[in-house]
Amino acid sequence: MKKLIASSAVAMGIVLCSQSAAAQTAPATGEVTILGRVADRCLFTLPSKIIDLGELSLPGTDASAGRLDPSRVNGASETLEGWCNGTAATMTVEALPITNITFVAAPPSGFDTVVNYTATATANSVDGTDTSANAGPGSAVSIGMFAGSIPVVLSGASTPTGGIMVAGDYQGLVKVTLTPNVSFGQPT
Repeated sequence: MKKLIASSAVAMGIVLCSQSAAAQTAPATGEVTILGRVADRCLFTLPSKIIDLGELSLPGTDASAGRLDPSRVNGASETLEGWCNGTAATMTVEALPITNITFVAAPPSGFDTVVNYTATATANSVDGTDTSANAGPGSAVSIGMFAGSIPVVLSGASTPTGGIMVAGDYQGLVKVTLTPNVSFGQPT
């Protein structure tokens, strides 16, 4: 009986060894997963420009002399450059009045120290606008993913009373804000 058990054990060992040897000839595959992220962001590559309007008032000796020359403002433009890499990016425009920075007191009746206007910025064929007569930025517009020029154009220039422009230096500002709307966090 001992010989029978020993013979059976030897036979089983040979079968197991041959199965084991056969299993080792098959390839084994392991995997390494690679992860990464790109943050959703916007960037101005040319973030600032200057529009020099020159003399803002009309020349001459008639009743319009000294009042705003709207043609100096309307159509004036400059181009920023930028990009957004996310599909949900937005843009807002905020136009701040062109204000006399030399004469800061309230102007007398019949005079003006402020020029209001509308600013329009275009990104990815979408226009964002704001008028300087209203505080705060205009409504956000969806611009999505884009890279390129962002022209800013001024229009609709006027003064609060149509009065004579007070002498001095004038300054205004158009703020264009590109905002990514999705955050994927930082890579770990």
